[in-house]
Amino acid sequence: MKYRIKMSKIALLLISLFVSLDALAQHQTTDFHGAVAELDSYKVVFQLNSGDDKVIKGTMRNILNSLEDPRLKGKLQVELVVHSGGVVVFRKDHPYEAQLKALQAKGVILAECENTIREKNISKDQLFDFISYVPSGNGEIIIRQQQGWAIVHP
Repeated sequence: MKYRIKMSKIALLLISLFVSLDALAQHQTTDFHGAVAELDSYKVVFQLNSGDDKVIKGTMRNILNSLEDPRLKGKLQVELVVHSGGVVVFRKDHPYEAQLKALQAKGVILAECENTIREKNISKDQLFDFISYVPSGNGEIIIRQQQGWAIVHP
């Protein structure tokens, strides 16, 4: 008899514990709205090294989404570092000029790797004249990361 009473007490205790944990989990889930942007400014490098149209469009969409995030709005500095196959985004013979100019108008730095254009035998006159250049894309990312910039590689 004592054994049954102890077991039922233990069962009730376990049930109330699970109910409490479930209520706590539901409370935390519904109250969570993401991290709070407490700093005055944030810096991020988006790395683009793919010429795939879906990756290019996704990267540009990710940049816009970041700039429009209400927590980061007006606090975010963005650099798009392009190297390797990603160079197509800056080529005049590809359809990205309007989107790139829109990003630049929002303050996004558009940087092309000079190693890439040299290795792929691309001249600067084949690329949009409103972009910037860095000696190496990876070097730019390394330096920016050490300066505290977040690195995003979609």
